[in-house]
Amino acid sequence: MGNLHRKAADEHDRAAHAHRTAAEHNEKGDEAAESWHAQRAMENADHAYKLAKEARDKSGRLESL
Repeated sequence: MGNLHRKAADEHDRAAHAHRTAAEHNEKGDEAAESWHAQRAMENADHAYKLAKEARDKSGRLESL
């Protein structure tokens, strides 16, 4: 389960990086690059949410070793 939390955190980090990169391209007026990075940010954030939800759901269960 801890692995799922780490994977979710990694995806959150990727999403944040993509958001920052999209903002930089926006400031430069590069709409194509901004859009591409914003889309990656959304995908990473969505994946992070799903992993975090799965980790949360599993944390309430007792699993045998």
